[in-house]
Amino acid sequence: MTETGTARAWVGLGANLGDPAAQIRSALRDLDAIAETHLVRASSLYRSAPWGGVEQPPFVNAVAELETRLPPRALLDALLAIEQRHGRVRDGSRWGPRTLDLDLLVHGDQRIDVDGLTLPHPHLAERAFVLVPLAEIAPDLHVPGAGIVADLLARIDASPCERLPSA
Repeated sequence: MTETGTARAWVGLGANLGDPAAQIRSALRDLDAIAETHLVRASSLYRSAPWGGVEQPPFVNAVAELETRLPPRALLDALLAIEQRHGRVRDGSRWGPRTLDLDLLVHGDQRIDVDGLTLPHPHLAERAFVLVPLAEIAPDLHVPGAGIVADLLARIDASPCERLPSA
């Protein structure tokens, strides 16, 4: 947190059911409506192959930068509520198709590992669908315990991530 009581947080967005691009755009508006939170900027939309080997349609992904007064758990709860409003059902299955997935990637310089919340996101440094849009809006961001976003991106194959034309 800064001396003004705000923190910068980055959220990964993904969807591959229904109209994924529309879901992401709607979710960005919802992020800006979270109490004590402001959407600073969002990346372009990207198409990416599904993660985890489950047969399903490609994903549309983006990353949003937020300025928030909410602590990490409260912000995560707000993200989960947005997912629910978008028809997301969390049934315990991993890496399957979804109407909307919101991942809290980084919250200031916080390092947290408690039940249901790990910061920074534990797979952030491995995933092109996170690093490519994150590098678009915050290439110099230092991810606590991992390094600079641009450096992390240089270590992985980003070819599965394709920028979509602006709508």
